[in-house]
Amino acid sequence: MTKYAHDDIVPYGQSDLEKKQQVAKMFDSIAFKYDFLNRFLSAGIDVQWRKKAIHQLKNLQPKNVLDVATGTGDVAIMTWHLLKPEKITGIDISEGMLEHGRKKIEKLGLHPVIELQTGDSETIHFADNTFDAVTVAFGVRNFQNLEKGLSEMLRVLKPGGKLVILEFSRPRYPGFKSFYNLYMNIVAPGVGKFFSKNKEAYQYLNESVQAFPERENMVNIMNQVGYTNTSFKPLSLGICCIYCGSK
Repeated sequence: MTKYAHDDIVPYGQSDLEKKQQVAKMFDSIAFKYDFLNRFLSAGIDVQWRKKAIHQLKNLQPKNVLDVATGTGDVAIMTWHLLKPEKITGIDISEGMLEHGRKKIEKLGLHPVIELQTGDSETIHFADNTFDAVTVAFGVRNFQNLEKGLSEMLRVLKPGGKLVILEFSRPRYPGFKSFYNLYMNIVAPGVGKFFSKNKEAYQYLNESVQAFPERENMVNIMNQVGYTNTSFKPLSLGICCIYCGSK
């Protein structure tokens, strides 16, 4: 499988751990502030981004949904509120994030419908053709091998099922691009360090976004892996994109 530049971007450059182990360690360390920092750093716009991504599944009306890199379960919870599927399973490699997510789900009384499990996006422990839809928000940058992760999500999708990815991208408007680069290089790592004592996590965020094969390149990779009806849609002047593909 092809290696991409972002596959080798890691949170801790001096560490001997492989990427996915470093990512799990990083998210464990910021789990307690993750939801707050998402809202704070995006001024709450990330909630609308997630809603727009989930709305891509509205016509499909999926009954069984897999949320990959579910983190604290934001997309899983929002998917239930917007689409009311019968079952949502969230998987993530960070037990710290999952623990926070389980508490949120329990508090909302959604534990009969939403289940969060420890799981690796590149080795998904479900049978072929299991899910009507797969979602992943801000997680594909963290895959150690992008094509392997995309292939696994395709494998567990039912024929006619749909993948929806929400991921950061780089704005292309010159004036806004300069502001964005300043924000991602200076502001986000500084805020991350202040609130979570982990500057590396938000430096990694910027470095992995810069290296990620976005827009047309990402769609081409999805096509190569085997998805059909692929598309991308930029949001908020190109800060992030929604990618869709069917099986």
